[in-house]
Amino acid sequence: MPDITTDVLIIGTGPAGSATAALLSTYGVENMAINRYRWLANTPRAHITNQRAMEVLRDLGREVEDEAYMFATHQELMGENIFCESLAGEEIGRMKAWGNHPLSKAEHLMSSPTQMNDLPQTFMEPLLFKTACSRGTQARMSTEYLRHEQDIEGVTTTCLDRLTGKEFTIRSKYLVGADGGKSLVAENERLPFEGKMGVGGSMNILFRADLSKYVAHRPSVLYWVMQPGADVGGIGMGLVRMVRPWNEWLIVWGYDINEPEPEVTPEFATDVARQLIGDPDLEIELLSANTWTVNNYYATKTSNGRVFCMGDAIHRHPPSNGLGSNTSIQDSFNLAWKLAMVLKGQAGERLLESYNAERAPIAKQIVTRANQSIGETGPIFAALGMAEGVDPEQMQKNLEARTDGTAAAEAQREAIRKAIAFKKYEFDAHGVEMNQRYRSNAVVTDGQIEPAFQLDADLHYQPTTWPGARLPHVWLYRHGDGAETSTLDICGHGRFTLLTGLGGEPWVEAVKKVAEEFGIEIEAHVIGPRQTYIDHSGEWARLAEISDSGCLLVRPDHHVCWRASSLSDDPKADLTRVLKTILAR
Repeated sequence: MPDITTDVLIIGTGPAGSATAALLSTYGVENMAINRYRWLANTPRAHITNQRAMEVLRDLGREVEDEAYMFATHQELMGENIFCESLAGEEIGRMKAWGNHPLSKAEHLMSSPTQMNDLPQTFMEPLLFKTACSRGTQARMSTEYLRHEQDIEGVTTTCLDRLTGKEFTIRSKYLVGADGGKSLVAENERLPFEGKMGVGGSMNILFRADLSKYVAHRPSVLYWVMQPGADVGGIGMGLVRMVRPWNEWLIVWGYDINEPEPEVTPEFATDVARQLIGDPDLEIELLSANTWTVNNYYATKTSNGRVFCMGDAIHRHPPSNGLGSNTSIQDSFNLAWKLAMVLKGQAGERLLESYNAERAPIAKQIVTRANQSIGETGPIFAALGMAEGVDPEQMQKNLEARTDGTAAAEAQREAIRKAIAFKKYEFDAHGVEMNQRYRSNAVVTDGQIEPAFQLDADLHYQPTTWPGARLPHVWLYRHGDGAETSTLDICGHGRFTLLTGLGGEPWVEAVKKVAEEFGIEIEAHVIGPRQTYIDHSGEWARLAEISDSGCLLVRPDHHVCWRASSLSDDPKADLTRVLKTILAR
């Protein structure tokens, strides 16, 4: 007999695990989350928080979203990526990043009700974990996952109580492995991977120092330091990252992955900080130091039977593009509602197969994009004359040559400008963050052709209601008080939603009957004059891609799963057919 039983056991309480626990508890599903350590993240690791991740927090409740903003560095202070010889030294160039360029900012404002921000993992993780526990998650710290065995009815997991040294078992219907980049769950389940681990080495040096005199006039999250002769590795160059403005910092410094890991002593850390900041007298308060590897590794299958892996367990990549915790949270948003509906008997188990079909391609995409971004730093080095193999003294001469009044120096300056501007594919890749479209048995297209991307799909979010795409955000206006309400706000929250317009009322009547027959909750909204939600701006009419009498069926994770361009001859029969397919009934 197992020592403990639960519906879902979650291994790991990072962004993926804690978000899954929070969502499941919000949906009323019994779950347990375990962590081998005594507490949560003790270093700021992940920090860039994009709009799609914030939409998940918003779906958990406005109080969760608001608390994230309260602790985050706001978007405008994420600012411009600065390229310089040192923080105190000469600036080489800069680019507006993270949606702060006026054109990009407009796209961000039009794309989501949320704002991008910088929320270190030391703040994000406790927020999600607290939300989970306050809503019903049973959490056990100092509890180490050892192994598991699954059978036709469930999973038996053996754990170690690290306080007593005793092993015990937990019986669950499903197991979620959110146990990070060295996932033992994925290893024990023998999930297939492609790529390579350990393609580069880096170290983090976390410290406190007041650097406001160097940075307050040019706020940024990332200050890239280009120094001839400096040890370059990891993510490409010396990096000074703002953790809290402007007195807590993280330096990322490369080392040769083929050599032993360096010992980061206080003296070494201080020397590195002084070199990159350019202040020979700088005193720092060293908080911690650790080494890590750059990986290019992703799971081609993210689940097996009753075991599902997510987060860094299935996509292991460098921090380029700031995709790690964001994608991890989105993994949880995809899986949690499916587990909830299956456990409540509202869907067949085949629905769970869509998790792999939908998220495995995303794992490959973001690992590829993050590693590609590292390579795209090369043109900056080349333009500065700091390419690999060049003598440091010559590097310095090449770097200084850009200040000459010659034709060659003018050409070099142009090359530097272009190389820095091209880094928008890493630092302002809004499309990578927002353009995810799913293809699986949990989406019914009825043969509708996916619209082609008219703009660069990495850089620009392009809204569509094609089944599989995330529902476009539009501000609607509530009848009576005129309050702005996002289309995303009237969807989600663990239930399906049907959206239609005037003339589409038969869809609403039909969906009520279908919901009752299926034993599920489906919200329905008619958008139009004198309705609860009104499209005063006309934006919804422009983006809905259906007539007023058509309808959109939206999943709990905001993705459109079916649409009808106009009123059908038998709305109830169509909705029944579609939901049978999606819910594997």
